[in-house]
Amino acid sequence: MTFCLDTVIIPPENNEPIKNAIILLHGYGGDGKDISLLTLNWKRFLKNTVFLCPNGHEKCEINPQGYQWFDLSTDNDIYILEKSIEAEKVINKFIKEVKEEYQISNQNIVLSGFSQGCMMSINIGTTSDEQYNCIVGFSGKIINKDNLKLRLKNKSKILLIHGDQDEIVSSTFLLEAKDFFERNKFDIQTKLIKDCGHHIPIDASSFALSFIKKNLKS
Repeated sequence: MTFCLDTVIIPPENNEPIKNAIILLHGYGGDGKDISLLTLNWKRFLKNTVFLCPNGHEKCEINPQGYQWFDLSTDNDIYILEKSIEAEKVINKFIKEVKEEYQISNQNIVLSGFSQGCMMSINIGTTSDEQYNCIVGFSGKIINKDNLKLRLKNKSKILLIHGDQDEIVSSTFLLEAKDFFERNKFDIQTKLIKDCGHHIPIDASSFALSFIKKNLKS
């Protein structure tokens, strides 16, 4: 099947049957190949899992070699919210295709992402009619708390990881997201990585893997 988004697909090793899917959404200016590096370690421990790393539906305004989920060339909050909701529609279409292709439900899907991809994972994962297995976000934030609160539909489990020295997306957004989800009765876990900037270090990847293994049944 051809998905609506150009996608790096990493199937299980040794032709293991597919029971679960992890969808990895890249950051602003990145692509599916970038974020797929997470799978180098993860796939060894998640035997029945297919990893899907789609490119954003738009070329990046600032880095035309990469992609974006929504435009960040302006800091207009209303514009950013509108563009992110447009991106949700595209990603939700992609997820529908994934579910049909592999005959799995939301309960067998992990949504994960870095930076802008984390923001999209949060929005999509918590506004779906059906709960996802879990949401794992790195170095992101809630795009618009007022808007998201009005659209919450499920209580998917969430893990958010952030570097305490993040120079792109301040780690204060991790605390804001934790407070938001606790107030709205979510099962939310957070991890602050010391001496870490805007990237995913090995210890963050390992912590996320442990969380996913506890939630996904292979």
